[in-house]
Amino acid sequence: MLGVLGGMGPLAGATFMQRLTLLTPGERDQDHIPTVLWSDPRVPDRTAARLSGGEDPLPALLRGIRGLEAAGCGAIAIPCNTAHGWFDGMQAATRLPILHIVEAAADDLLRLGVTAGPIGLMATKGTLAMRLYQERLEGRGYDVIVPPAEAMDRVIMPAIDAVKANRVTEAYAPLAEAAMALVSRGARAVVLGCTEIPLGISAGPTLPFPVADTIDALARASIAWAKPAG
Repeated sequence: MLGVLGGMGPLAGATFMQRLTLLTPGERDQDHIPTVLWSDPRVPDRTAARLSGGEDPLPALLRGIRGLEAAGCGAIAIPCNTAHGWFDGMQAATRLPILHIVEAAADDLLRLGVTAGPIGLMATKGTLAMRLYQERLEGRGYDVIVPPAEAMDRVIMPAIDAVKANRVTEAYAPLAEAAMALVSRGARAVVLGCTEIPLGISAGPTLPFPVADTIDALARASIAWAKPAG
């Protein structure tokens, strides 16, 4: 049974469940993955905790992990990128494997045929400040291009906030603008490194370049855990 530590935000967790179902090969109910969703929107804001001394989210994250352990789960997926800034603390507190969303995104780049070179990264300020993606992707041979601070303040963070406020369609234009700006700077693909960003991007026309959707990437990693090849 897969445990999903969600609620960060609630729509991202709910969309992860939908994408997990749609991406799972199956012909009947019994072919799908037994899953428990722990959706707790009370988890303190991760970016505020990292950048401005906000409340530590780790105790709330561990409360969710204990709930998923008690439910009998065998692994945990967390459809929130910034929460992975506390990955080591979470993994140290549980015997269950936690599927790392950044590793899943890196694997998805390979699936898309993007094996090296410059990669654009869109994420929250907290995720960028913690270098969750930069270090892991650079370790795999990618050069990571991030948006300038002006674009983060004017475009990306307001679009993420719009998705969290259920104004999803409003987020498409600014997020598409930011993604295209990264491609204009040489990115071969763009990693949507906040689980609100794919929701906004999916509200409009498909972008004309490869994107690594971290909701789908984590869903594929979860399927690979539950249904290993061979």
